[in-house]
Amino acid sequence: MNPKISIPPGAQSGVQRWRLVLGREAESTCGTPLGAAAEMDKALSALYDPEGPDGMRSKERRGGRGGSAPSVARWLGDIRKYFPASVVQVMQHDALERLNLREMLLQPEMLCNVQADVHLVANLIALSRVIPAGTKETARMVVRKVVDELMKRLDEPLRAAISGALDRSQRNRRPRHSEIDWNRTIRSNLKHWQAEFHTIVPETLLGYGRKTRRPQREVVLCIDQSGSMAASVVYSSIFGAVMATLPAVATRLVVFDTAVVDLSEQLDDPVELLFGVQLGGGTDINGAVAYCQSIIREPRNTILVLISDLYEGGVEAMLLRRAAELVDSGVQFITLLALSDEGAPAYDRDLAGKLAALGVPSFACTPDAFPGLMAAAIRRDDVATWAAGQGLVTSRAAR
Repeated sequence: MNPKISIPPGAQSGVQRWRLVLGREAESTCGTPLGAAAEMDKALSALYDPEGPDGMRSKERRGGRGGSAPSVARWLGDIRKYFPASVVQVMQHDALERLNLREMLLQPEMLCNVQADVHLVANLIALSRVIPAGTKETARMVVRKVVDELMKRLDEPLRAAISGALDRSQRNRRPRHSEIDWNRTIRSNLKHWQAEFHTIVPETLLGYGRKTRRPQREVVLCIDQSGSMAASVVYSSIFGAVMATLPAVATRLVVFDTAVVDLSEQLDDPVELLFGVQLGGGTDINGAVAYCQSIIREPRNTILVLISDLYEGGVEAMLLRRAAELVDSGVQFITLLALSDEGAPAYDRDLAGKLAALGVPSFACTPDAFPGLMAAAIRRDDVATWAAGQGLVTSRAAR
């Protein structure tokens, strides 16, 4: 059976569609010739049948890269031809897992045929240190294409949310004469119109936000590089790059496994930043939080976002002590169990509960919800309450 695949309607009858879903074993039962759908069946069988009709799987097992490469390239072209983009991405993901075809990402001709998405970028990041020199430029082009598409989608919502939150937090209700916003002041005081004197007596003066030399907020994104966090790393890097362009927000981006790397200086180029990430390895959350604690200059002005599934390989007791110190100092400390489209991941519920008891809410967040999260944090709203209002499940304090 071909799992997870929704066969596009149209050219196929109902019986043909069932035949495509069930695979070659249902050929005698369905009894309907596939006709034009035979090529679709061949592409599906190459991935999901024990022995694909084009021999893609068996060649992969017998001959390694040399024998399978032309077949894989042809198969990638076929699935793009016969299936919509959403199905193509599912099949590509399954091919990487089921057929051990990670090596197809090491060849330029393969990358040119792959449907680019966040998960492909994550695979390329994981393979970045073994990609042959002749393929690296193609890999960068693929990553840049995905990054550019995500920037177009995510840039404006994040920019608008943060700018709006900063404007509201700046609202000046005791302005000096030079700071009065006359248009807003008049509109808000129209009810105080004095007909006898043909004028308004303003009860409330509204002013422009007072300019400060320092940023209103400092944001530290602390990102777990373990393999399960791959999509979160991609999205976090893009959001970090967007925030780095906002003058009113000072953004730092830190990645970690058992070592900690500060990539803040690379935020101007998210593609280079992503290729500086090394997915996989152990996890020392305590060490990463210790580093972030050391670079925080104004605790009451800082938002620390830890993006991790909380499977700690370091010293948990020290991590909890640092978290308590950060919260007590005034830092807004938030844990995102994932920043991805997939929803809630597997995570250490016990540690999440202990952090929640200290005032560090933990929940998974989609990329579309992240701008709202940052706006809530900038306004100093109760982030746990905000998350619950968005339908994002927050961790409860451990008993």
